Amino acid sequence: MLLRIILREDDIRKVNIENLPENVDEFYLTIKTKLGLEGDFVLQYQDPDFGNDLCNLSCMSELPKEKATLKVCTKVRECYHTDSTLGTASLSSSSLEEGPSGLKTRQLPQPFVISAFSYDVELKLKQGNEAYNRDGTLLDISKNMKSDILDKLAEAMYAYNPYPTREDFDNVAQALVQKHPCLKEPGSDRGWYCWKFSLQFKMANFRQKLRVAGCSEVMINARTSGPHSKKLKRAKKSEVNFLPDFPDGKAQCDLEMERSALVVEMKKRKIDWKQTGKMMTSTFPLRRKEIIEDEPFVGQVKERWPALFTEQQIEAEFARLTSVDLKSSFFSGLDQYLTRFLELYKAKSSIVGLTRLMSCLNDDSSTQTKRTIVLLGLPHFLKEDPSRVFKTIQATDDQATVCKGMKVGVLMVKDGEEDIATAVVLEEEVILPEVKDVPHAIALLMGLLFALNIDYPKELRYTFEVTQKVLMNIGGGQCSSLVHGLRNRLLRKTL
Repeated sequence: MLLRIILREDDIRKVNIENLPENVDEFYLTIKTKLGLEGDFVLQYQDPDFGNDLCNLSCMSELPKEKATLKVCTKVRECYHTDSTLGTASLSSSSLEEGPSGLKTRQLPQPFVISAFSYDVELKLKQGNEAYNRDGTLLDISKNMKSDILDKLAEAMYAYNPYPTREDFDNVAQALVQKHPCLKEPGSDRGWYCWKFSLQFKMANFRQKLRVAGCSEVMINARTSGPHSKKLKRAKKSEVNFLPDFPDGKAQCDLEMERSALVVEMKKRKIDWKQTGKMMTSTFPLRRKEIIEDEPFVGQVKERWPALFTEQQIEAEFARLTSVDLKSSFFSGLDQYLTRFLELYKAKSSIVGLTRLMSCLNDDSSTQTKRTIVLLGLPHFLKEDPSRVFKTIQATDDQATVCKGMKVGVLMVKDGEEDIATAVVLEEEVILPEVKDVPHAIALLMGLLFALNIDYPKELRYTFEVTQKVLMNIGGGQCSSLVHGLRNRLLRKTL
């Protein structure tokens, strides 16, 4: 089929596709691959029934038979930040690193960019760097100057992550002496070790100041003495807005009233989804406070926040937490490594589970089938046991019995050999009963685990780590050696 594709007014391309895909998802992937597109977009076609006006493409049968004109419309994503003055959202809204999709991540940039210090400090550093370049003289800095430098660095690091790793401190200290070599330490091999240790102490002091000021995300991690002290509750999955403060001018009682209005709205026959989305965004700090501090059961959360268990709001909540588009990050990462995963699986013919899954390609080699095989085969490839998380049942089986002991998982319901339904399970209860397919079910499961602050199941810890840090590229800078090795293998061109 011959296509005329409009990317921009000054970028219109002619593309010929010999074998047209049967469904829209595969067609999107084909267009994305041929044109080298990134991120999420919508395809529109010229509809002859409406004088060639543009309409969104939702079914392949809508396209003319021989040739068509399409327009690519990039989706504009909303960044969900609260109005708090001291919470993570406000500190990070202007300074977090932007990824390929234009959304912000919690990872420190590599290399770390050292911002300008105060005018007097910058003047002294300029003079010190000139002297160092001239004869190697190191700058003799005062206590106040060192404190000013460390304060600025700690604030910049906090904007990305309140709890930086050892590697983060290494990278920032190294970046500091690379930009300002006059700050190198005499007698040190690399010249930045003392800066690293000083920065660690300064970061701890900075968090303490924020606790005193009332910043929720660090207040909850304050250590209390005694046997009943709280567990540390930190952002484990690289969430940007883990525990934001309430918006300015709103107290808990105000947000509770909005929550009650949300429950009433969800009981209506015709729900106003636009208004529901606005209320879910404004009540986000209250919802996070309840989930993080009270650790309620999923059933209790569902009763108080029914809108959170709709597909639309799972995606929206994930974006509020991470500033990353759930489905776009999941499927773009999955499709990026799809071929390499299948090559790796094919080379592991000794693993029975993988061999059985790979045989499905003999009957159906569609993109959806490949995605399903890669996701279900990942635990087998990583030598983990998926039996308690991914279960296949017959339509006649009692779901309540099957779900016993299943804290996190996906059910694949069959009628004979035919797939008829896919469901998401949390805490032995079917939470999402009718999901499109297995890949979408796993994507939505990831969204719920983030939204409800649920730990990954221990039996599939590496499977979920790969899903988050490799496929979705969230927190990928810090991963286990096993996952790091797999990512390297995926990026190699040969086995």
